Amino acid sequence: MNKAENQERIKALLRKPIIIWLTVGGLVCAAIYGAIHIMESASLPTVPLTTLKGDQVNLSSLATGKPIVLNLWASWCAPCRDEMPMLAAAQRQEAGLQFVFANQGEDRTTVERFLSTAQLELANVLLDPGARIGREAGSMALPITFFYDDNGRLLDTNLGGLTADSLATKLDRMRANSVR
Repeated sequence: MNKAENQERIKALLRKPIIIWLTVGGLVCAAIYGAIHIMESASLPTVPLTTLKGDQVNLSSLATGKPIVLNLWASWCAPCRDEMPMLAAAQRQEAGLQFVFANQGEDRTTVERFLSTAQLELANVLLDPGARIGREAGSMALPITFFYDDNGRLLDTNLGGLTADSLATKLDRMRANSVR
C-alpha cells in the first residue's frame, strides 16, 4: 500500500466517528427541542384515534375525570416492548387512573398480533396510524409517556423506557395533583 492509499484509508476511518457523532448530536438536539415543545403544549392532544374495533375516539372522551397516563408505542420498538408488562400491571392496579396506549403508525392486525404474542391484556389500546400525537407533541421518539392530571393538564413526561422507579414517582405525582 502506497502513502496516498494509506492516507485515504486513515481519512475514511476518521469520517465514520464524525458522522456517528453528528447523527447522535442531531438526535439529542431533536429530543431536547421535542421536550421543550411537549411542555409548552400542556394539554391533552386532540388527534382523532381509532379503537381496535374501528371506532373513532378522542382522548378527552376517555378522561372521564381521571388522570391519564398516555403511552405512545410501537411493536418494533424494543424499549416499548420492555415497558409494556409493567404498564399493564400498573393499569390493573391503578383504578383511579386512566391508562391509554396509542400505537404509533401500525395497523390493527400488527397491534393485535403483538398483544396476543406478548400475552398483554390492555384496556384503551388505540391506533394512531399517522403517528400524529407524537408530531403534535413535538416528539417522534418512542416510547414516550405523558402524565396528565384529571383536568387534562400535562404534569410530566418520560421519553424512553420507563423503569419501575420512574413510573412509581410519576404516578405518585399524579395522585398528589388529583383534584378529587
